[in-house]
Amino acid sequence: MSARTTVLDPAVRDAMVAFSAAAKKGLGDPGLAELLMIRASQINACAFCLDMHHDIAVAKNGENPERIALLSAWREAGTLFSERERAALELTEAVTLLTEGSVPDETYARAAQHFSETELAHVLGVITVINSWNRLMVSRRIEPGGPAW
Repeated sequence: MSARTTVLDPAVRDAMVAFSAAAKKGLGDPGLAELLMIRASQINACAFCLDMHHDIAVAKNGENPERIALLSAWREAGTLFSERERAALELTEAVTLLTEGSVPDETYARAAQHFSETELAHVLGVITVINSWNRLMVSRRIEPGGPAW
């Protein structure tokens, strides 16, 4: 599979970058934001985003590589992920897989127990923006380390 030459218009790129920054900033926990971005990117098979967010999580946020390696099996990883992280990961999967149905009320309620209303809005923002980035990169066949713009 080769990269496509479709260029991401600067206005679209700038809006997406601003959306990403706002969603992450309002969450206040860059480590959690990266975990959610990695999990959605795993589901969406976005190699570009997986590569980038893995590097950010480990190099910038000091994330434990073992946690990233076990992220796709977070339910079975015991106490490796906090209850707060688990609630956010469950919500990430539900929102990312909307084609399989709606977000279950129980999933949303569980997340709402761990996040304030504002934080929850930012969790949803992080999930939404990474799903958008995944779709942009996958549809354009951007490979890990490749040019995104």
